[in-house]
Amino acid sequence: MHTELTSQQIDSYRENGFVVIENFLTPDELATWRTYVDEAVQQREDRKLADGTMRAGDSYYDKVFVQRINLWQDHDGMRQLMFDARIGKMAAELAGVEGIRIWHDQALIKQPWANPTGWHLDNPYWSFSSRDAISLWVALDDATYENGCLYFVPGTHKTATFDNVGIGQNMGDLFTVYHQWADMPSVAAPMKAGSCSFHNGLLAHGAGANMTPGWRRAMTCAYMPDGSTFNGQKNVLPEDMAARLQVGDVLDDDAQNPLIYHRTKTHVTA
Repeated sequence: MHTELTSQQIDSYRENGFVVIENFLTPDELATWRTYVDEAVQQREDRKLADGTMRAGDSYYDKVFVQRINLWQDHDGMRQLMFDARIGKMAAELAGVEGIRIWHDQALIKQPWANPTGWHLDNPYWSFSSRDAISLWVALDDATYENGCLYFVPGTHKTATFDNVGIGQNMGDLFTVYHQWADMPSVAAPMKAGSCSFHNGLLAHGAGANMTPGWRRAMTCAYMPDGSTFNGQKNVLPEDMAARLQVGDVLDDDAQNPLIYHRTKTHVTA
């Protein structure tokens, strides 16, 4: 695994809000990631969450991608992959934070002829608000212009508020909220299988439609800086946890949001 970051990569991430890392996984590691993701997704069937509280249907959104969340919770292989402290260290170095917790992982698989992913921000969906939230996106198949690679609008993380839109049928709804971004150029991020990107949780991004009969598999993980607090949104938190949390409470339950890396703390989730 290619986990060493250069100062240029860190600077580019902080300036643009994203960075692409070629050949992140070795061929053997890529094979393992593909195997575990395929197994975990198949095991879930139509359940987006392990507890079955969210299920896939036939909506426009469910035709954007096959989405299965927190696979680490019910697949030992995925737990091993997602708890890799080396990846947590990369996320912490890019974001400039002391420690990193998993917010949630998610497989995002564009099936043949899948809908495009509308422009959106990530962090406003989540149960914490942080300008340092960061996501990993690993290409398990070649992500191309034809099958739905990512697109970013560089620098938008600097001026984003926590306003957002849902991923719906109108690709550009986000720009009705952020009018100042409408004339900014986007950057495509095609990737070979085994490459990855990291992007800031407030960076405008989307993905094209899958215009092919093949599959475009990606495994992603959203990361929360250690010390983040509850903002009142349930998102993927269990009902009982969300009910007992008060706005401002620290989200530090390792059973829900494992601490996978910290620069100084000795207790890190194993």
